[in-house]
Amino acid sequence: MSKPRLIAFYLPQYYPTKENDEWWGKGFTEWTNVGRAKPLFKGHYQPRVPADLGYYDLRVPEVRIQQAEMAKNAGIEGFCYWHYWFAGKRMLDRVFGEVVETGKPDFPFCLCWANHSWYAKTWDPNKPSKLLIEQTYPGIEDYEEHFYAMLPAFKDRRYIRINEKILFAVYDPLNIPEPQLFIETWNRLARENGLEGFYFMGFTIKDSLKQEILKVGFDSVLVDFVFGASEKSGTLPNIYIKKILRKLLRKPITIEYSQYSQYLLNNYIVNENVYPSICPNYDHSPRSKFRGTIIVNSTPQKWKKLCHEMFSKVSVRSAEDNLVFIKAWNEWGEGNYLEPDLKYGTQFLDVIRDVLEKVK
Repeated sequence: MSKPRLIAFYLPQYYPTKENDEWWGKGFTEWTNVGRAKPLFKGHYQPRVPADLGYYDLRVPEVRIQQAEMAKNAGIEGFCYWHYWFAGKRMLDRVFGEVVETGKPDFPFCLCWANHSWYAKTWDPNKPSKLLIEQTYPGIEDYEEHFYAMLPAFKDRRYIRINEKILFAVYDPLNIPEPQLFIETWNRLARENGLEGFYFMGFTIKDSLKQEILKVGFDSVLVDFVFGASEKSGTLPNIYIKKILRKLLRKPITIEYSQYSQYLLNNYIVNENVYPSICPNYDHSPRSKFRGTIIVNSTPQKWKKLCHEMFSKVSVRSAEDNLVFIKAWNEWGEGNYLEPDLKYGTQFLDVIRDVLEKVK
């Protein structure tokens, strides 16, 4: 029996860069969409306003230190930073780069390569989205360049490891044309540089893809059940009705938090190389308005119930690999965060600490 090792996904968030100024306009940040969000139906919790940290800027070191202190006090082991690499070009890399360079905050971390193209999305199926930067895979030389660019992080004592191996996740593992070549190249380079190798984790929103991800060479799979729950909620006719309402009446697709949590608990099977991602809240409407998916009625009480049941369920694992990911720490543009807001304060964080204390 063991307590879970909790790792929260961490978004570097938008901040002024040459590309961001060109694509989104000067001054665009994560808070642009968050601040102008509006309720779309009765009882819809928008806008969401950050509390303790305010409308912060992640380029400020003190903010990052405060975040780490909050997470540590709640019992979270570390952050999993979203990492962007486009054939030699790194995007939004300043925040994590400074974490590595300065040694602050003194808080564990790992990386998840968000290997997908970026678009200026219209969120309208009748209007094509504009490609901003394409995710490509030039081959072994690019894999080598990618590895050496991140080697200082991999050698950092704060980097999270599983049985001495570096934990590295990939958002779309099956999008890599030759995943085995990528995996073999990085493991070889790791050994050549005095490291034990990698513990590769493939991320997926489709539970049905677990075996396929393992088959191509990944050591483990991380499953996010939010969209599976959204698709499976209610009867099939109700799903079609929701889609019609979204199109004709400009109503978003909604799912009750209790439905999401029950779907997650029913469908996640404890397996030695399959890990769960749990979600305190989710509301994509700040970015996509009525075309988004929204989990409604998420409360600290319901979050506590999910944490208690999931932590108990995975307690059969060994302490080393009892991983539970939380999505997310600070994705405010998707209404997906643990950080304090004006409505609930620190209650979502307090729940984690309280439940962990009761897990034996």
